[in-house]
Order: sequence, then C-alpha cells, then structure tokens
Amino acid sequence: MDIQTCYCRNPNCVNYGRATSQAALRPFGNHRHAPRLQCSQCGHLVWARRGTAYAGIRTAETTYRLGAKLLAEGLAIRATGRILEVDKDTICQWIPRLGQHCLRVMAYFFRNLHITECQLDELWTFVRKKEKQLDPVEQVLSLYGDAWTWIAFVPACKLVVTWVVGKRTLAEAKRLIKRLKTSLDGHIPFFTSDELPHYADALLDQYGEVYQPPKRPGPGRPPLPYKVPPPDLLYAVVVKRREQGRVVEVSTEVVYGSPERIAEVLNGSPTSKAISTYGVERNNLTIRQHSRRMGRKVNAFSKDRESLKHQLALAFAYYHFVVPHRGLRQRLEQPQPTNGRKGSPKKWIERTPAMSAGLTDHIWTMDELLSFRVPPKSMW
Repeated sequence: MDIQTCYCRNPNCVNYGRATSQAALRPFGNHRHAPRLQCSQCGHLVWARRGTAYAGIRTAETTYRLGAKLLAEGLAIRATGRILEVDKDTICQWIPRLGQHCLRVMAYFFRNLHITECQLDELWTFVRKKEKQLDPVEQVLSLYGDAWTWIAFVPACKLVVTWVVGKRTLAEAKRLIKRLKTSLDGHIPFFTSDELPHYADALLDQYGEVYQPPKRPGPGRPPLPYKVPPPDLLYAVVVKRREQGRVVEVSTEVVYGSPERIAEVLNGSPTSKAISTYGVERNNLTIRQHSRRMGRKVNAFSKDRESLKHQLALAFAYYHFVVPHRGLRQRLEQPQPTNGRKGSPKKWIERTPAMSAGLTDHIWTMDELLSFRVPPKSMW
C-alpha cells in the first residue's frame, strides 16, 4: 500500500491535511494487517487504510487489487469471483467502496480545468428491466428502465470531465452542464453535440445572460426577462439523417455564436478541423468495453442505478489515471535502447488522459489509485 499521501487527521494539528514530506508522520506498528502512523506534532494515530478504497476489506490486498482491476476492465462479477475464488456477494460489496473512492479522487483532480473544446453525448443502457417492461407504478417512480449516461468529453486530452446517470430529460442535461461548469476555470469552451434539443436549453440555462426587454408605451404588464446567449458561448450540432436505421446524410448547424467565430476556434484546435462529435462517439466504445453493464446485447445489466454509477466511476478513474491512451502517446526524438542490444528500442512515451490534461506527471498503478487519500476540502 502506498502511504505517501497519508496525513494527520486531527483538525487542531498544524500538520492537518499535509501529505508527503510535510506530514511529519512516523511508523507506529500495524493495525488489521495495515501500517499505522503517528503524527510527530500532536501524537494523533493515523491508520494507513483510512480514506482509501482498502478501508473495511477483509480480503488480502493483492486479491482485492486484482479484483478491482478486473472489474475496471469490464469483467463480469461472477467471472471475477471465479478467477479470484471469492464469493460473488463479496465482489458486490466491493463495488460501492471502489466507486465512492474513485468519485472522490476524480472530484479532487477535476477542478479549475481549462478546456477549449467539449463534446457532449449520451449513452443508453437500462436498469433492472427495459422501459417497455415497466408497470405503471415503476414508470412513475422512474427508478428502473432506460438509463442514460450523459458525458462531457474533451477531445484534445481524451478526458471525460463529468458525467451523469439518469433519464433522457432536460433536468439531467442541466445537471450535466452545471457539474461541468463547476469543474472549469470560468472559460466557456466550444460545445458540439448531436441534435438533441436538451443541450441547447441546458447551456442557455447555465451560461445565458438575463435580458430585460424595455417596456412598451401604454398600459399593461412589463415583459418578463429572459436569458440570451453571451457572445463567448459557441455551440454547434451534428445532424444525422437516417433511413432504415442507417445514416445517409450528415450536416452541421450552428446554434449559438457565429460561423466565423466557430471557424476561427476550429482553425486553432489541435484535434478538430470541422464540427463533429467523433471523439465522444469513439469514447463511447471505450466505455462499453470497460463496463460490462454498458455492453450491447449482453445479459449483464445493473439492478439499481447506484450500482451502475459506482461501476462507471471505477471504470472512468481507471481509464483516466492507470491506462495509457494510444492516441496520446508522444514519439521520442531519439529511440531509447531497452534490455541492452537485444531489446527493441523504445520509440514512444506512453501517457494517460490525466497526464495529457496536466493533472499528474506519471502513469498510476492500481495501488496508487486505490490508496490515494483525498485531502480535506479545506485544503483544496
């Protein structure tokens, strides 16, 4: 277990929240087969597993870590249990712990991001049963049936900035854009999506400026204020015309902003040279590969929405920090020899989406992800 991110958890201590060399922690034996540390300043005891995904598990760390990796790669719960020789109910108990930890890690790192282009899309699956099989009570509760994963994707660094699991409604679209806005540094990126009208309404709701029309002469109530898009809000959609389930024509339409301003942004983009959603659509395939619950025409599906959310959180954290992305690798100017003269020379520097976005400087191991301790919010 990595203990480099341990910190004193006594709020009254001067070292509260300070990790690495500033923590001033010293070894103090073991507790439940995990290291225990003591703050040299206040004497507060710190259990190394507290605040990590290892807290509360009774399985060996190596088995638990391998299980988390198998689940993040998209393996089924029963298959993971058979490989590890662990009961499937134990695997089911791991998923909420892993998901909640990964949500905290991503919330800590995905702050004050500066992005210039963002692609929006939604991905379908279902919870417990498909929409057409719901009875009237289940349709009113909206707990089961169709479930959509709303995604905000950055094509330049392959980063999924934020995502939301819910129905395909305007309220969920607004929730996605609201979360996205809180993760950015205030700059409004150039948005693209498909022709779903909820995105335009959600963007206007979050970024729109209130305009008060002047009152006309004569009696009557004054007109109500409404929101108008600011000059910096640029949004375009990709319209696909289908015949018999196949795309036969693709066109684009500018919703907010001017075509000249959008063309200027595209000319300076490192990845996109035209209005498209290629990045987020390709990322949808990656999501389906890393989450068996999102696969098409399989017998794997979530029994409740929280389980789907936790498994997706594990898959997204694994994708962002642990797995190198082939589209982000950089070619070395001079190939580096490996294994003396017998090995093939190293030609590429592998990078993850988190490295490309400047959130970390190296590829994480699975142990680093599971043992990372998020500092208290007062230190953010």
